[in-house]
Amino acid sequence: MRAAAFSTPRLDKMPRMFFSANPKDLKETDHSLLDDKTQKKRPKTFGMDMKAYLRSMMPHLESGIKSSKSKDILSAAEVMQWSQSLEKLLSSQTGQDVFGNFLKSEFSEENIEFWLACEDYKKTESNLLHSKAEKIYKAFVHPDAAKQINIDFHTRESTAKKIKSPTPTCFDEAQKIIYTLMEKDSYPRFLKSDIYLNLINDLQASSLK
Repeated sequence: MRAAAFSTPRLDKMPRMFFSANPKDLKETDHSLLDDKTQKKRPKTFGMDMKAYLRSMMPHLESGIKSSKSKDILSAAEVMQWSQSLEKLLSSQTGQDVFGNFLKSEFSEENIEFWLACEDYKKTESNLLHSKAEKIYKAFVHPDAAKQINIDFHTRESTAKKIKSPTPTCFDEAQKIIYTLMEKDSYPRFLKSDIYLNLINDLQASSLK
């Protein structure tokens, strides 16, 4: 099945917020920021684990429910809308999860983790900006970061200076670069991936039961 055509959002109009963060997820992110790079190794059973993960988000595949208006049930129509743009994909919590797992299969999950950390950071209270900025910088931007993101030297140095007097926008430049990287590189491959196409096929087949 071919993925639907999508339009590329202009970066200068990219919304600063795409999702409503789950406090529990953010807490877990804080604890995992400094994980060692060795955790990028994937077991041979990753494909099977991914299939089980997707099915866990689609209870109607197992129960035979034809359709549901519940917000907790994933629909084929919703998943197909992810192909419209990366912005549309990231506006969905489930979309973030599925895309994040795809990036893990490509050993580049640090990109979405950094992007999500930046989205959370923008909502941080002023008295907590300094500590959170340092944590994000050490985890993703520092030259020796365990999950170092792929940004140019100028942006890395500029970000290092900005966090000394942190503001809610001090990671915006680096975040925009990573968003563009995902949009131009990972996102098109995601739309052609078995993870995405099989998810649509399974949901469409389930709706016919």
